[in-house]
Amino acid sequence: MIVLGIDPAIRTTGYGVIRAEGASRFEILDCGIIANRPTLPHSECVRRLYCGIAELIAAFTPDAAALEDPFVGRNAKTAIILGMARGAILAALGVNRVTAYSYAPSVAKRAAVGRGAATKAQVAMMIAAELGIEIERIPLDSSDALALAICHAQRAQRPELGIGRPL
Repeated sequence: MIVLGIDPAIRTTGYGVIRAEGASRFEILDCGIIANRPTLPHSECVRRLYCGIAELIAAFTPDAAALEDPFVGRNAKTAIILGMARGAILAALGVNRVTAYSYAPSVAKRAAVGRGAATKAQVAMMIAAELGIEIERIPLDSSDALALAICHAQRAQRPELGIGRPL
């Protein structure tokens, strides 16, 4: 099973692509970020996110995608901007017929490293150690995306854990 994990943001969207063999054997196929400069208008950021996710889908043909649940704070403007990023990502997934699932950040981190309140650096360190790769190969902004992909792979293989909310 190939899973694309995505940590959405308008400026720096992290992604991680894994191949899962069973509920506990994983291989990182790719991880990184889709970066948008602060000076870019939101319309260009949305276009770049859509195209970036579509490129990842074409390259890896994932069986599913896992996204982080949206954080809704008190700032409505921030929520709207995050909604734009999620919309672009979901459109790319939908057009390419990749089913997306949503997980809380704490659930994904607990699945990947055993602690729901882990920092991005701790997630990257644990994933690197568990998969036997150099930590430098995991950009911090993609660590949560890898945790999301691992979380979904585990739950898809073991339905008793409860699969994420389909989007």
